[in-house]
Amino acid sequence: MRVFSSIDELRHTLDALKRQGRTVGLVPTMGYLHAGHMELVSRARAENDIVVVSIFVNPLQFGPAEDLSRYPRDLERDAAMLRQAGVNFLFSPGVEGMYPRPMLAVVDVPDLGRELEGALRPGHFAGVATVVCKLFNIVQPQTAYFGEKDYQQVVIIKRMVDDLALPVRVISVPTVRDSDGLAWSSRNVYLSEAERRAAVIVPQTLDEAERLVADGLTDPVELEAKLTAFLSREPLARPEVVAVRDASTLQPVTSIAEPVVVALFVRLGSTRLLDNRVVSDNRIVGDNRVIGNNRVVGGRRLPGKGVTR
Repeated sequence: MRVFSSIDELRHTLDALKRQGRTVGLVPTMGYLHAGHMELVSRARAENDIVVVSIFVNPLQFGPAEDLSRYPRDLERDAAMLRQAGVNFLFSPGVEGMYPRPMLAVVDVPDLGRELEGALRPGHFAGVATVVCKLFNIVQPQTAYFGEKDYQQVVIIKRMVDDLALPVRVISVPTVRDSDGLAWSSRNVYLSEAERRAAVIVPQTLDEAERLVADGLTDPVELEAKLTAFLSREPLARPEVVAVRDASTLQPVTSIAEPVVVALFVRLGSTRLLDNRVVSDNRIVGDNRVIGNNRVVGGRRLPGKGVTR
C-alpha cells in the first residue's frame, strides 16, 4: 500500500493506472477505522481494480462547539488495518493540503441538509458535501462507498452527484453492528462502560419501530411519540431527534405507506449516537434496503422512492 498526502502525486499515479483501463473505487473516511469501514473496503476491493481510502478529519463539517480537536485519530493503526485489507492507496492529506486557503466555494444541498441532523448542526452537511465533492474531483473514482448508518449523508451525496452530473456511482453499504446490535461508529470510543451498556437502547428502539409498524401503526406522529417513550426507559439516554421521514426526501410524512426512515439521534453523556432503519407499509425494508427508484422487500423489487445503492 502506498500512502499519499499530496493531491498532485496521487492524481499523477491514478491517471497512469486509469490509462491502463484500471477501475478505481474510493472509500472516504475520517479515520479511526472500525468494522463498518472495513466492510466498505471489502465491497470496494470486490468491485474495483484499485481501492483508494481517504482519511481526513474535515474541519468544515464541525461546528465551533463540536469535537474536532478530540475526534479520535490513529493514522498508524488505520494504515496497518488498510494494508492488511489489501488497500492499494491511502490518501491522508493535512488540512493545509486540502484547504491551503480559506474556502470561498462550497457545495450545499440545503433542502436536505437542514433536516434532522442538519437542524442540530447548521452547516454540517455543507461541509460534508464540499469535502466529498473535492475528494471526488481529486480521485475521480468510478465508484464510491458510504455506510448506511449515516443515512442522511448518503441521501445528500446521492443528490449532489445527480444534480452536478458527477461521473461517480455512489454505493451505500448496510450498517455493520456489534453483537448486541449497536452500530459501529468511531465515536463509540467516547462512551463509558455504563454508557456503552446503555447504548443498546438505540438499536432496540429501531426494533420497536419495526414491531409497531408491522403491527399496523401508520401514524408517524404516534410512532415518534411511542419511540421517544421507549427510549426514555433508559435513564442515561437523552433523545435529541426521533423522526419518521420520507426515505427519499427526508420530509415529514402524514402516513407510513411509502418507505420511511426512522432516524434517531440519542445522546449518552457527551456522545451523540446516530442510527436509523427504513420501514414501509407494515413491512421491514431491511437494515436500509431502499434501492434506486425501487424498494426491496423480501428480496423482491417493488416500485417506490429511495436511495440508490
